[in-house]
Amino acid sequence: MTGSAKVYELRIYRALPGKLESLVARFRDDTDKLFAKHGMKSLAYWTALDEPAKSSTFVYILEHPSREAATANWKAFQDDPEWKTVRAKSEENGKLVEKIDSTFLTPTDFSQLPPI
Repeated sequence: MTGSAKVYELRIYRALPGKLESLVARFRDDTDKLFAKHGMKSLAYWTALDEPAKSSTFVYILEHPSREAATANWKAFQDDPEWKTVRAKSEENGKLVEKIDSTFLTPTDFSQLPPI
């Protein structure tokens, strides 16, 4: 993977009590499409199988062309009026997320990723 500018972003969301299903629905129905609109490639989404994480944890990985592109794409996404509408509608009964952790990753030279 030497020379690749691509970066991967691991995001872990901690949903507020009782809000995980609504958070997953927002991603399934709207957020994933908006990510694509803003140049962010979703690789996979996960929920946990076991408690205590099962009722509150949502995990996903995005692929970005570069760290700089990630910054620009997140800004464009957050400024998008469609995202603001989706977020407001999904949070009519209160916020969905308590905490978000974001970690940018680069693959090791022995990672089994599809060819770039």
